[in-house]
Amino acid sequence: MTHIFLMTDTITEGYIILITGLSIVFSGLLLLTLFFKFAMPVMLYVYKIITKGPDKKIKEISPKVNDQFTGEIAAAISAAIHMYLNSQHDHENAILTIKQARKMYSPWSSKIYSAYRNRL
Repeated sequence: MTHIFLMTDTITEGYIILITGLSIVFSGLLLLTLFFKFAMPVMLYVYKIITKGPDKKIKEISPKVNDQFTGEIAAAISAAIHMYLNSQHDHENAILTIKQARKMYSPWSSKIYSAYRNRL
């Protein structure tokens, strides 16, 4: 009878772990949903007040533009990054050649002597 008791005890522990894990995951998802639903608009409104004042809309906020940064500069930077990332990898031949190593005879690895040692 103790065996049946231990079996049900293990099953109930598994259910407790299952319910605890699921409740942690779903409560975390619920908190993230509430954060993105309610806290993000408040944070964006505070950001808008700090940067532009209360009379401006969030859509009117734009990043500062640098007139000296042209498309040619962006292309040169991206080409340099591409060349740098591709130069890190070696281009090797994909053919593998496996040569069998020549084994030297040793009496220590001989089957005859290992059988003799096992009888001692």
